[in-house]
Amino acid sequence: MPVMEPVRFVSDRAMDNLRYIRETMERATPFTGISGRGEMTIGGTALIASVIAARQPSFKLWVYTWLAEGLISSLIAGWSMDRKARATQTSLFSGSGRKALYSLAPSLIAGGLLTLVLARAGAFAAIPGMWLLLYGTGVITGGMFSVRAVPAMGICFMALGALALFSPTAWTNWFMAVGFGGLHLLFGAIIVRKYGG
Repeated sequence: MPVMEPVRFVSDRAMDNLRYIRETMERATPFTGISGRGEMTIGGTALIASVIAARQPSFKLWVYTWLAEGLISSLIAGWSMDRKARATQTSLFSGSGRKALYSLAPSLIAGGLLTLVLARAGAFAAIPGMWLLLYGTGVITGGMFSVRAVPAMGICFMALGALALFSPTAWTNWFMAVGFGGLHLLFGAIIVRKYGG
């Protein structure tokens, strides 16, 4: 006579299988928590920051203006992504969301540390190109777990950063306005149109 498995054991195995399927699907699903409207708002505040930064009497104050914009942008990004996640009833920290965050963070941390080093060395002129380049790098790596528009935006940031590193210092504010302002507006609009919110 065949031995029957206990009902509890079969139920546990079924739950394990369902958990495995759910985790596999989360890993395979692109992170769609990036808010296009949030990106467009960031672009708008960056354009305002570029006007304010252009009026600063020293490059040091120019850098501080853009650092303040970076903080404002981070808050807008976090708030808008949280809002989109609540509206779609998804988790920001799902498998792909967590991977996107962990992929973006190292570039941002490196950018922060290099900003301190370059500022202490008085090499302010190298900071804008470095910011654009490292932000683009982080967006590309984080965007590998997101929708197609995100890594494309990262490539554009990297190209601008490379140009800014080898261009006259007088052009740096234009590169920042085009990058953090224009690219966020453009790709934010693409995300809204193609992927919602």
